[in-house]
Amino acid sequence: MKLRTLFSIIAVVLGSVLLLYLPFVTNTLAYFGFSKTGGMNIIYQNYDGLYYVIPAMTGYVPKAIEALRFEFSLPLEYYAAHLPLYPFFIALLAPFVGSYLVSMIGVNLIFSILLALFFYFFIKNLNLTKHPLFLTVILLFLPRFFVIRSVGAPEPLFLLLVLGSLFFFEKKRYLLAGILGACSVMTKIPGILLFGAYGLVFLERLIKGKSFNLRWLWIGLIPVGLLAVFGLYQMQYNDFFAFFHTGGVVPILYPFSVFNDAGRWVQTVWLEEIVLYFFIYLFAIFMLKDSKYRSLFYFPLLFFIASTFVQHRDLSRYLLPMWPFACIAFEQTLTSQKFRFVFYLLLPAIYLYAWNFLLGNIIPVSDWRPFL
Repeated sequence: MKLRTLFSIIAVVLGSVLLLYLPFVTNTLAYFGFSKTGGMNIIYQNYDGLYYVIPAMTGYVPKAIEALRFEFSLPLEYYAAHLPLYPFFIALLAPFVGSYLVSMIGVNLIFSILLALFFYFFIKNLNLTKHPLFLTVILLFLPRFFVIRSVGAPEPLFLLLVLGSLFFFEKKRYLLAGILGACSVMTKIPGILLFGAYGLVFLERLIKGKSFNLRWLWIGLIPVGLLAVFGLYQMQYNDFFAFFHTGGVVPILYPFSVFNDAGRWVQTVWLEEIVLYFFIYLFAIFMLKDSKYRSLFYFPLLFFIASTFVQHRDLSRYLLPMWPFACIAFEQTLTSQKFRFVFYLLLPAIYLYAWNFLLGNIIPVSDWRPFL
């Protein structure tokens, strides 16, 4: 990667986020027509960042959580729904920046940069597009992902680990694929779908070539990552399956169950954009079905199937791991001159969406002392 490309990607990641923060820092949101206002506290309060900071501060120890007297009226087990790898990095960086809140944002920005750099390398190395730099920019500006990479959230880390695992799998370096896959499961549970995707690739190879490679067994490290998370919960909560007992786990019911306003995490009939997401991502899967990189077909296929069972209004966030594959599938359209023109015209709309979303998607906090 050329230094110019390296610095360009870093500049886009950091510059876009700093511009997003600017109206909050300067208290100028009213000039954009917003009646609500707030400083950087709005960024810190966005869901679910603080719920990852608390495990970073306490290590999931119930007595430590109680001792800090957070104002959230949540069961102590609730934080088990927020897996440990992102909190681990928050805790790691916090002593250097002097604040868990700053660390929460800093870690996400670091992994957003690493994700963008690796995505560029990924699509260039595998020769998936002729325009890797602009496609990387498009990856960064899906509106929901733009918000996610600007607040406290594990998704950039998760996407980095997933793409890293897929890359090494396609390079037949199964040990590294297994390690990164295990780390992805320690970040977000859906990382386990890598194990299923690789299993389908192996099955396809067995059917075609009727041969078995012992190095494939390294992929077994992926479920080991999940066992490690549950082992941690056994030590801290005395409950191996604490993740499922948090009271905050999104229900997995029946296909397309999100289209039910009676759902606890839905409660609205305004869901038409989710149909559009389903349409785009399923079409992307069909576009990838003949890819020579078979894991790039099977992983999004399994992820899409699993996502159709999720009953949650914010399904656009749950579907974010599909976005890199959609970028790859539609790269010719997304890097065309016509699309670039439209993208630049709509960039102000993306910022207005993001500011509006940030103002409304906040965890109520009146006492910041436990976080300081």
